[in-house]
Amino acid sequence: MTFTTHFSHCSTSCNDNSKLFSSSSRSSPAIHYRFSGSRRLCRYRINSANGNPLKALPSLPISESAADYDYDDNVETGDSHSTLSITVVGASGDLAKKKIFPALFALYYEDWLPQNFRVFGYARTKMTDEELRNMISRTLTCRVDKREDCEQKMNNFLGRCFYQAGQYSSEEHFAELDTKLKEKEGGKSSNRLFYLSIPPNIFVDVVRCASLRASSATGWTRVIVEKPFGRDSESSAELTKCLKQYLTEEQIFRIDHYLGKELVENLSVLRFSNRVFEPLWSRDYIRNVQLIFSEDFGTEGRGGYFDNYGIIRDIMQNHLLQILTLFAMETPVSLDAEDIRNEKVKVLRSMKTLQLEDVTLGQYKGFSKGGKLYPGYTDDPTVPKDSITPTFAAAALFINNARWDGVPFLMKAGKALHTKRVV
Repeated sequence: MTFTTHFSHCSTSCNDNSKLFSSSSRSSPAIHYRFSGSRRLCRYRINSANGNPLKALPSLPISESAADYDYDDNVETGDSHSTLSITVVGASGDLAKKKIFPALFALYYEDWLPQNFRVFGYARTKMTDEELRNMISRTLTCRVDKREDCEQKMNNFLGRCFYQAGQYSSEEHFAELDTKLKEKEGGKSSNRLFYLSIPPNIFVDVVRCASLRASSATGWTRVIVEKPFGRDSESSAELTKCLKQYLTEEQIFRIDHYLGKELVENLSVLRFSNRVFEPLWSRDYIRNVQLIFSEDFGTEGRGGYFDNYGIIRDIMQNHLLQILTLFAMETPVSLDAEDIRNEKVKVLRSMKTLQLEDVTLGQYKGFSKGGKLYPGYTDDPTVPKDSITPTFAAAALFINNARWDGVPFLMKAGKALHTKRVV
């Protein structure tokens, strides 16, 4: 992910501080400022819209351990007599292997998981516990500054991982999962978390089976839902309605994993705690904002999923739009999720309706270079030959409010491009 902000020259009415943004080149009156993820954060203070400091924890330098920080090891999971069981539904899928299991290991590595936790994989693929551990081990990494106990940490984590094969719509198979969960929980009070790494068309089946056959009788049960959450506004509302037949709203956690990236997490800190940037974060100094997502590879066998959604639904309307609202929103009253959400919604409501002339769509084609053949999108055997699903999209968005009036937000996303620009 790349953010590019173009700072323009001030008008003649600006004070001497405008020299900070003068360009060294006469032919180019703008400075290209690129945000990059910081590897070391200082303690910060953010003021809210009402002028009071936001309640934010100070970030720790990367060399410090989370174990040195004062937090409750058993927060929301009870005391040492309770357990946390995390079930990754769709455990054999690409998202689980590349993102979810490594993220769970990172939490364990930093001591952010409770003492008594277990990770369970659930999918249709036939697999043993040992085969799951071998699959997971190929994607786990340790931070550079803490390699001395890496192997031991990995072995300890893998020893807590188990697998149960089953159909997503089978109550019987989820009852078998429940039996395995109880066996590993050892009769302790249990909290259960189900992470749905599956297509949205089977969300309801899984939630129904998990709720009826594998929910906790002695603690809480929660469900994390990955994007895409439906195909459009109507299907999203219908999906929420169906899920609420088995869960309360407080049990449902809709997640966009891009918001957990270091660059994105640092964005609000960079803006609201920096006295240099905050006064300049407006139409008076910013010419345009570019949000770019580009991958140098195609669908590579995942066309069956991608062709149903395309690059707009897969990347732009969730990942990039979330980041745009974080970039453009006003200072929230606090860092509570509800207050941040309210400011994001204000940005979306202020956004001008997208016009067709402000959008460019495309689909990558096959070509050969240096004797090597690069297949096109429709050359993927999982993609229909007559597919017109876009693999590239660019759009110019405008926000009609006092801060951003007239500033184009240029959003670009594509697969199989020449360069990879993803953080």
